[in-house]
Amino acid sequence: MKLLVNGDELDLSAETLAGLLASLDYEGDWLATAVNGELVHSEERADYQLRAFDRVEILSPMQGG
Repeated sequence: MKLLVNGDELDLSAETLAGLLASLDYEGDWLATAVNGELVHSEERADYQLRAFDRVEILSPMQGG
């Protein structure tokens, strides 16, 4: 299925947000994820069903000052 991930169009077989993160080697609750502009909390990722052409944003927090 085609997804837009962090601005890049990818053709992936993942059906859930957790599956997408695993297939892209992203792991950890410290990630922030959003689908179509809506925040998806870490405890919801395993059940969150992706659809073709969803816009997924995967962000990692940065420290600095």
